[in-house]
Amino acid sequence: MRVLAITLALVASTLATPASAAPPDYGLPGTYPVAYSDVTAVAGGRSVPARVHYPAATSGVNQPVATGRFPAIAFGHGFFQATSKYTSTSTHLASWGFVVVVPTTQGGLSPSHSAFADDLNTGLTWLVAQDGTAGSRFREHITTTALGVSGHSMGGGAAVLAAARNPKITAISTYAAAETNPSAKAAAATLRVPAQFLAGSQDTITPVGEHQRPMFAAKPPSKQLRTITGGFHCGFMDSSGLFCDNGSITRAAQLVAAKRVLTSWFRHYLAGDAAARDFVWGTPARTDSAVTFEGTE
Repeated sequence: MRVLAITLALVASTLATPASAAPPDYGLPGTYPVAYSDVTAVAGGRSVPARVHYPAATSGVNQPVATGRFPAIAFGHGFFQATSKYTSTSTHLASWGFVVVVPTTQGGLSPSHSAFADDLNTGLTWLVAQDGTAGSRFREHITTTALGVSGHSMGGGAAVLAAARNPKITAISTYAAAETNPSAKAAAATLRVPAQFLAGSQDTITPVGEHQRPMFAAKPPSKQLRTITGGFHCGFMDSSGLFCDNGSITRAAQLVAAKRVLTSWFRHYLAGDAAARDFVWGTPARTDSAVTFEGTE
């Protein structure tokens, strides 16, 4: 009877213990509804039109921000590409608890990379100021010490320039970052914050060996170069436009892989998400069959 009682107690204990929660899938949308607001970010004498996607109480336009404070990320578009081609990325980040400002500047055939970097920083500076501005939608909703910068192609190179100029930025991750004028490679060598460079193995517009790898090599640790197998330059966008290429994987597959890597990076470095670290530096990152891993923590 004593053995039976012990056995029953062990079974009851096992049934009462909840199963371990499954690890999050950062390639899938997060839990927050997403809203957006079109704004003019004004800071440091600059005036920058932008769209802001943010975690909201209800999805839609100009809805109240969700309860809490959230890290801020500035995202830069590619050369001659509409910002709408990156909506799935900015809304994805917002669903995971980030406020994402996307400047709509430098969209012509003769953009200034330097000015674009300043536009990205203007967006971040404006959001930090909004946290303390009475009547602002974003009042007391920005984690002012957790700022990130990102972007695709030209916008990725400009993000590197922005991070080199702004000591308040705490992490950077880019899609197919392009060498810029002034040099993003030279700027990368000065960065002391964690930086991640996402690439596509079949990118024919900013090939990894000519663009992202030189930046990665120049950057002191902490740094990563993550290359999507079969990925292509325009696979980081929601749809193709001028000057586009193709790869051996679908756009949908590439976007899921890219969002998984990008989101886990920012969740780790900006949001302090303990579960994200494994997807940045642990076994899941190093054994990801879709994305090769190179990095020094």
